[in-house]
Amino acid sequence: MIKSTYYLNGVTKVDLNLDEIKEAFKSDQGVLWVDLVQTPYAEAENILLELFGFHPLAVSDALDEVHVPRVDDWGNYLYLVLHSIRYKPDEDEPLPADELDVFLGKHFLVTYQNVAIPVIEKVHQYIERDARFLQRGADHLFYKLADDLVAETLPVVDQMDDAIDSIEDQMFNGSNQQLLEQIFTLKRSLLHMRRILMPQRELFNKLARGDDHVIDKQERVFFRDIYDHMVRLYDISESLRDLISGALETYLSVINNRMNDVMKTLTIITTLFMPISFLTGFFGMNFFAADPPFASWTSQPVLVVLLSIFVLLPVGMFIWMRSRKWM
Repeated sequence: MIKSTYYLNGVTKVDLNLDEIKEAFKSDQGVLWVDLVQTPYAEAENILLELFGFHPLAVSDALDEVHVPRVDDWGNYLYLVLHSIRYKPDEDEPLPADELDVFLGKHFLVTYQNVAIPVIEKVHQYIERDARFLQRGADHLFYKLADDLVAETLPVVDQMDDAIDSIEDQMFNGSNQQLLEQIFTLKRSLLHMRRILMPQRELFNKLARGDDHVIDKQERVFFRDIYDHMVRLYDISESLRDLISGALETYLSVINNRMNDVMKTLTIITTLFMPISFLTGFFGMNFFAADPPFASWTSQPVLVVLLSIFVLLPVGMFIWMRSRKWM
C-alpha cells in the first residue's frame, strides 16, 4: 500500500498516483511524503530506484530490514533507520522492534514500513487535520514523525518498570521456575532495548549537531530536543538493567537462604536421631543368640532404662543446641 501527501501553496493533496508523485518529486517545490506500507519487495524497489532515483545500496539496506538505527548522508538526501519498540510480555519475543526506513530530502520524505507502525498512521491522520508540520518543510515533518516514534518508547519503559516491581513483590513468596524465566526474559529484553536506544540516541545527536544541508539550522533545535529525550530513555533503561540484575541476585540469595534453612533442619533431625541409631545398632548386635536378655518387658528393667535414654537423649541435645543458638 502506498500513502502519499503533497503540500504546495497552502493546498494539501492525498493519495496521489505514481505519475503525480513523480511530477511532485521533480518539481522540487512544496513537501511530498510518500509512505510505502507493507509494499511488495519488487514494487517498492522499483519505486525507490526508478521513480526517486535513490542509490541501490541505500535501497537494498531499506528493503533488507536488518539494520540498527543509523544515518547515512547521500548528498542531496539522508537515509535513516529508526526503530519502534513495543512490549508484549506474553509473547516469545517480548520486545519486538519494527524498523522504519526513511529517505529525507529538502522537499520530500519517503518512508518504508515492512510492518505497519501504528504511530505513523497517527501522524498521517494528524497532518490531514493540521498542515502546520507540512508548512515548515520536510525536515520538520520528519521531526514530528521521529518525535512521536520516540514518545511511544516511554510507555514501554514504564511497563517494563512495572514488570520488575511485580517480580520484586513475588520474590519472597516462594521460588518457582516461571519467576526465574521472567527475570531472564526481562534481562534479555533490556539488553535488546539498549542495543536500539544507544545508536538511535547518537543518530539524533548527529542530526542536531550535523552539517548536512538537508536539515535547516533553525530546525536542528527540535532534533536536539529529541536527543534529550533519548538520553533520558537510555538512562532509565540502564537503571532498569541495574534493577533487574539486583533482582536476580536477590532472588538467588533468597533461594540460597531457603536452601540453607532446609539443610539446617535436615542436619538437626539427623543429629537428634544419631544417638538413637547408635544405641539401636549396638543392642541389635547378636551378642546373646541363645537367650536374648531383653526378650521380656516385665523381667528386664534394663529395657525400660534404654527406652528412656532413647527419649531423653534427643530432647537433651535439642535443648543444648537451642542454648548454643544453633537453632
